[in-house]
Amino acid sequence: MSSNRRNFLRQSLVGAGMVAAGLTGHAALLLDESSEKGNVNAPKQRFNMSGYAAPKIEKVRIGFVGLGNRGPGAVERMSWIEGVEIVALCDQYDDRVEKMQKLLEKRGLPRAKSYSGNKNAWKAMCENPDIDLIYITTPWAWHTPMAVYAMEQGKHAVSEVPAAKTIDESWQLVETSERTKKHFMMLENCCYDFFELLTLNMARQGFFGEIIHGEGAYIHDLRESNFSKTGYSEMWRLRENQQRNGNLYPTHGLGPICQVMNINRGDQMEYLTSMSSADFQMAAMANELAAKDSFYQGFSGKKYRGNMNTTTVRTFKGRTIMIQHDVTSPRPYSRIHLISGTKGVACKWPEPARIANAHEWLKEDEMKKLEEQYTPEIVKLIGSMAKKVGGHGGMDFMMDWRLIDCLHNGLALDQNVYDAVLWSSIAPLSEKSVANRSNSVDVPDFTNGAWKTNAPVELTLKGGGTTGVKSKK
Repeated sequence: MSSNRRNFLRQSLVGAGMVAAGLTGHAALLLDESSEKGNVNAPKQRFNMSGYAAPKIEKVRIGFVGLGNRGPGAVERMSWIEGVEIVALCDQYDDRVEKMQKLLEKRGLPRAKSYSGNKNAWKAMCENPDIDLIYITTPWAWHTPMAVYAMEQGKHAVSEVPAAKTIDESWQLVETSERTKKHFMMLENCCYDFFELLTLNMARQGFFGEIIHGEGAYIHDLRESNFSKTGYSEMWRLRENQQRNGNLYPTHGLGPICQVMNINRGDQMEYLTSMSSADFQMAAMANELAAKDSFYQGFSGKKYRGNMNTTTVRTFKGRTIMIQHDVTSPRPYSRIHLISGTKGVACKWPEPARIANAHEWLKEDEMKKLEEQYTPEIVKLIGSMAKKVGGHGGMDFMMDWRLIDCLHNGLALDQNVYDAVLWSSIAPLSEKSVANRSNSVDVPDFTNGAWKTNAPVELTLKGGGTTGVKSKK
């Protein structure tokens, strides 16, 4: 398919609003072929968003879309940050919006403007000129179309993981962010967990020596919630597991490892290989439920992704990364978070987290000394409050606070559009590798070569750290 025809098809689908509902299989396949190998037909970089500092925003006016699962927690967390105004709430279900209005009232905040009643109410919210930031916590298929539309309307945009489901969607996000000079950030909260920040700072200061290898994962038994009638609207997450066989949720384990390795900022992924086990549980569970409840008949007799997917990546500098995905096996939760270097190693799971600088794990008192020495500034400043407000132990609040502090002070974000799409691209690329007997697949360079000179993530609060928080007893 020619480049002109591919662009015409992409623009037609976006204009018709088809992307918002998720591309159909055939159209998505056609579009995705454009970047199947490296940067074939990739657009030239318009503007480098890595290190870009947008103009300062004294009061960040936020509109939230998607108030079913992750949204309510985000609204509540933002209500504790000074210099934030929650001006709009959006969900297709009226009752969800009203529930959040009551939360604002309880917090002593004014009611926000409501957008609800249909699946396209979010467009009117994005068009509201009194909003600076659109905060997206919807099902996966809506993340890219909503973020693209928000940036087109002059808003910064952030979304829950993944940022995009396809390579073509990834390029849409990159092109739009560069052209509009509006930030797009994926809300990859695990980058702000305490041990991950500690090991990132240790790596920056050379504790591990030259980084050789990293491992991340999302191992989390989600069978109960995926098959629950009330867990996800219209059973959308269970449907994602039908017919898609790969690493569908790579970013939680991958994000912190990429920051340690300076991916997109000194090194870059070159290619990956991916392998999935057979499905030993999901189809069987669907069939078992369908035999008892006719509601599940639409999910029985279907193919589901394998229990365990293992994806391995090689970077241009010769480092390797292993990412695993398993949300059905009865295993303890784990994101692994292993960093291996020429001088030391760290591993968070199985807990307790451990660090070694030779051939033995350090003792508890030695670990405490390391924590005192290497705890980064953001944790010293906001870590205690983050634990009080909560959100996955505090990392969600630390992420939200850092986002607002950067917007307040006109600082570059810790994660930009290139990080969002690269980390998310592991899902469709792994699907291609799995479907092709685990043959290697080139990873697109969404920075178009800028990774060679982009500066690493700044761990200091230079120019920032000024955003206040409201006390929480």
